Amino acid sequence: MAAPSPHAPAASPPDGMSAGEWAVRVDLAAAYRLVAHYGWDDLIFTHLSVRVPGPDHHFLINPYDRMFEEITASSLVKIDVDGHPVDAGTHPVNPAGFTIHSAIHMGREDAQAVMHVHTPYGQAVSAMAFGLLPHTQTAMIAGADVAYHDYEGIATDLDERERLVADLGTRHAMILRNHGTLTIGDSVAACFLRLYFLERACEAQVHMLAAGRDNLNPPPDGVEDKVARQSAPAGMGLLAQRLAWPALLRKLDRIDPGFRA
Repeated sequence: MAAPSPHAPAASPPDGMSAGEWAVRVDLAAAYRLVAHYGWDDLIFTHLSVRVPGPDHHFLINPYDRMFEEITASSLVKIDVDGHPVDAGTHPVNPAGFTIHSAIHMGREDAQAVMHVHTPYGQAVSAMAFGLLPHTQTAMIAGADVAYHDYEGIATDLDERERLVADLGTRHAMILRNHGTLTIGDSVAACFLRLYFLERACEAQVHMLAAGRDNLNPPPDGVEDKVARQSAPAGMGLLAQRLAWPALLRKLDRIDPGFRA
């Protein structure tokens, strides 16, 4: 189960809530605010989720009636594997939107956090027949760990879950064809950093294709494999937890500290 973040707030969790749950609530609320900050949100649509520490198959997800910049640790909704709220509350959730997340959470034990977005750049690359090109360092970092899943329509068909898990395999990122991007991680921190690299790679690709694909400079032979070794999933996770995520939380505390409420 997800380990409590070492960067959780010093304040005690609400009555009746474990410290572990409060810690992942704070991290997930921070991720929602960061997605909004970087312009990756899509009104109230798409989702970021995290497994609640403990023996129950419970998860946290956004209240369906709030913009991402409004999400707080206490406003996140606890749901079961079918996307239904565990506790009584006033905020609606979108069970259909949890189809993709439930598949990955239940199919991969290491998928403590799952993030899925519909950015213009991610959608653009998802619609390109050749997928993510290895023409930037960021693309080589992201592409070494990316899978692909063909579009099957709006994800309300539960049968799609098995195919999603099969296509993801052992990778930690996925381009959903004609749809968007998705990442997983054993923590919110690792999941967010992977999403950052994948989205930046997609953005760079859209810009560089303005020069025409024939005018692009491909990396030398062997470099892609070298970058793949240099950016292995375990190392990326440590980089996220120890360096990138604490820095991002400090950034939020300066510009948008309401996520901790």
